[in-house]
Amino acid sequence: LRRGVELMHFGHAHLTRALDAVLEPEGLGRAHQRALYFIARQPDVSVSELLRLLAITKQSLGRVVSELEARGLVVARQGSEDRRQRLLRLTDEGMTLEAELFQRLSAALGAAYAAAGQDAVGGFWAVLEGLVPPADRARIPALRR
Repeated sequence: LRRGVELMHFGHAHLTRALDAVLEPEGLGRAHQRALYFIARQPDVSVSELLRLLAITKQSLGRVVSELEARGLVVARQGSEDRRQRLLRLTDEGMTLEAELFQRLSAALGAAYAAAGQDAVGGFWAVLEGLVPPADRARIPALRR
């Protein structure tokens, strides 16, 4: 278990440093990257759904979304059925930044996957899915759409 924790720590640190190289010059952080990622995966995601996906406070998400809107990376619109609902979508500039961030993640993960082989990747995914509480696992397939 300790070796697994250590490997997760060092692997995560490597991935986040690759992202930081893009985020820091923009004055953005990892919370911004996570928001960009999930907004890209679900255009017109509601703020309440994004709160559930990111598992952060409403205040923290409000700050992140406000900064992304101010930079022209995200736009919000009212829901058509519920005017109180705010639906978030990336702008063209936001899509470009998110694509660059994702490219860095996919390059690092792709290299690791290729070195480990398909069976190891499947096992890794099973372990990661096992870390997600059962009540939250239903959100994962919805992101594949």
